[in-house]
Amino acid sequence: MTLYPTDDDRRTRRQFLQTAATGLGLLALSRQALAAQTIELPLPGGPDTRRLTTAFPGKGQMILQRTRPPLLETPWSVYDKGVFTPVDEFYVRWHWADIPTTMDPHTHKVRISGHVDKTLEFTVFDLMKNFKHVELAAVNQCSGNSRGYFQPRVPGGEWSNGAMGNARWVGVRLKDVLDAAGVKPGAVQVQFEGSERPVVPTAPNLKKSLSVDHARDGEVMIAWEMNGQALPLLNGFPFRLVVPGWYATYWTKMLQHIRVLDHEDTNFWMHPAYTIPDNWPQANMTPGEKDVKFVPINRMVPRSFVTNLANGAKVGAGRPELVRGIAFGGDTGVKSVDISLDGGKTWTPTQLGRDYGKYSFRQWSTHVKLPKGEQTLLVRCTNSDGLQQPMTPNWNPGGFMRNVVESTQLIAV
Repeated sequence: MTLYPTDDDRRTRRQFLQTAATGLGLLALSRQALAAQTIELPLPGGPDTRRLTTAFPGKGQMILQRTRPPLLETPWSVYDKGVFTPVDEFYVRWHWADIPTTMDPHTHKVRISGHVDKTLEFTVFDLMKNFKHVELAAVNQCSGNSRGYFQPRVPGGEWSNGAMGNARWVGVRLKDVLDAAGVKPGAVQVQFEGSERPVVPTAPNLKKSLSVDHARDGEVMIAWEMNGQALPLLNGFPFRLVVPGWYATYWTKMLQHIRVLDHEDTNFWMHPAYTIPDNWPQANMTPGEKDVKFVPINRMVPRSFVTNLANGAKVGAGRPELVRGIAFGGDTGVKSVDISLDGGKTWTPTQLGRDYGKYSFRQWSTHVKLPKGEQTLLVRCTNSDGLQQPMTPNWNPGGFMRNVVESTQLIAV
């Protein structure tokens, strides 16, 4: 985590205002744009094609999963551009349909209350002025990323693998903000609530909690910037929570309330929503299995992908063929990325690219010589704790935490 000197505060504020136009704009959709071209996205349960859209402010061409609330998936070709996901192609996931269509950073505040010595409120500019700035590279991944590959199929957003992105996040440490409010002895959890609201008044607002020790670990952030730009409105403008190494359900967007609790949070969004079988890192059970203990989803697990060759790609036989991709270690760094051409019997190491920190994507590359015909290339990440991707996929009713070894079918000609 990089610490910014206070001399940069004035410059940061000016840059924020210069790049925040999308956050101040109206969230409006064009039917013509929504009816744009389609993309092949074959999932086991279909449909085989999805619409591409350019209708959402601050976003380029995205895969449309849902319009209300917006669910926008990053096209797979984007991940071959580099380690950091372009802001205008960073995936979008909201839970409730009533989200602000405009947001004024001068008036929107986050309120810190509850089991604290004093209640405080801050605008984004207050945060910039009063606290040290930090930067951290971290993957934001939806808990249900790749849900569309679960068999038997489960309900929810039927994502392919594009509900994830990597960014350099700039903001302040949550610990510093909590310390300013004064966390009282006996605090148990810290609860976070954003600005989205359900259209049915009896439905529960989205609230997520972390243990007080986790919230004050010095890595959890309140961020206003991603990859050198102000957060787009759809990614949480003017500021959001960043919980490195944990699934995005905790990364509260348009942060509005922070409550320090002296008891365990039992609200709907902590249980039964977003829970997994209590056997991390597998998060696995048999469909129909009874008496399974569930716990709130938490740490991410390692994943790796090929990015420069699509499934079914034709490559040259008998000559070195470049294969590259991305990997991340989950809640820790990438130790190694290996490939296999014999169904996992033997594995060959790849060359790792620059390390931007243990929570970031990391690029990998290698060359392979393939005999003529159809070949299956497997890629597997091992993280710094020695945890490897499994050869068989997991299953749970939420469609969470898929991280099976990925395969890419190639045709050598």
